[in-house]
Amino acid sequence: MKREHRLRYIIKEGILDTFYIWKDELKNVFKDEGVLIFFFLVPFAYPLLYSFIYNNEVVHEAKMVVVDQSDSYLSREFTRRVNATPDVRVVAVSTDMEEARRMLDRKEAYGILYFPTEFSKDLHTGKQTTLPLYCDMSSLLFYKAFLLATTEVSLDLGKEISLARRPFKGTVKEEEITVDPIPYESVTLFNTQNGFASFLVPAILILVIQQTLVLGIGMLGGTAREKNRFHCLVPVSRHFNGTLRIVLGKSLTYILIYVVVCIWVLAIVPKLFSLPQVGDPVTVLVFILPYLFASIFFAMTLSGFMTTREAPMLVFVFTSVILIFISGVSWPKEAIPPFWQAVGYLFPSTPGIQGFIRINTCGATLSEVMHEYHTLWIQAGVYFVLALIIYRFQIIRSHRSLSEDIEDLLPSS
Repeated sequence: MKREHRLRYIIKEGILDTFYIWKDELKNVFKDEGVLIFFFLVPFAYPLLYSFIYNNEVVHEAKMVVVDQSDSYLSREFTRRVNATPDVRVVAVSTDMEEARRMLDRKEAYGILYFPTEFSKDLHTGKQTTLPLYCDMSSLLFYKAFLLATTEVSLDLGKEISLARRPFKGTVKEEEITVDPIPYESVTLFNTQNGFASFLVPAILILVIQQTLVLGIGMLGGTAREKNRFHCLVPVSRHFNGTLRIVLGKSLTYILIYVVVCIWVLAIVPKLFSLPQVGDPVTVLVFILPYLFASIFFAMTLSGFMTTREAPMLVFVFTSVILIFISGVSWPKEAIPPFWQAVGYLFPSTPGIQGFIRINTCGATLSEVMHEYHTLWIQAGVYFVLALIIYRFQIIRSHRSLSEDIEDLLPSS
């Protein structure tokens, strides 16, 4: 009976201490302006900022200058058709390449289309000709607009020239089949506008959740060390005497806050800006749950190494761009070296971004992202254990420091 009574007492004390730590951490969050910025302002403002910036989705009327040294009907027709596309606007036609380069330097244009002197002659004599295209690579979207527009025009004009030169005269349909035996059509899957926001913003939304947790929890950890006279992460208190209750109490605070943040970031913002949302909401919820756990325990693990409140800003802010690259969104993951693929899977954002985009943007089911789903649960478990180890070490360290402090105060015999 005494053993059962003591067991019930320990369980009750553990539950009470867990809720005490939860309330204490909640107070720490709302008393710290820096943490409030990372937990509320950044995740609420950044998605709006990125969505507003990329809201136009695609670049229209990118400025191009044409250097026409051919000065022929075909070069003028080619220029007219390029200018008629919605993606490109020809702002000047010149015969001087140096003047066109100066226009690029002054940002009056972002691309140069060059017609060599023999352009029309080569086409009329049945030779293949080349049109050099020069692009200002400060923006890949300009390059994309120029390349697609000139490629489409060259293919269409080439078919017409080939059809006009053929001696065979049959029906219109036969001539079309002869010139273009295999018609092609480009269909952009899951991104009907072929837009930049639909492609990139969902990945940024997922990354914002992880990075703000890392920065906010890291700042809380650094602040706790600064305020603790022993420079430990855990204060000397009877409520902070159990590793499991500390980790559960603190994580409960972050989960409650980020449930609201996830609703805003992953549901409301995409709806406001008409971003792709073809996935089943229940599937998204089931997938985001392990991602949230993994990100929280990952951040709690890293917070154990933060000695000052400014340390997370110096250590983790720059990693956002790197994590976008190695997540396999802005660069195909198949083309990423194996070493960096392995490094990417140390972060919850890598499987989180890959799985979320496939569910939310491509309509995948949970079974189709099971690899990413299992990876997130494994990460959550590993970082949970690491967080327990770090906080256990901090408890031992704080008690040892207190004992040494007491021994110093006692008179020597």
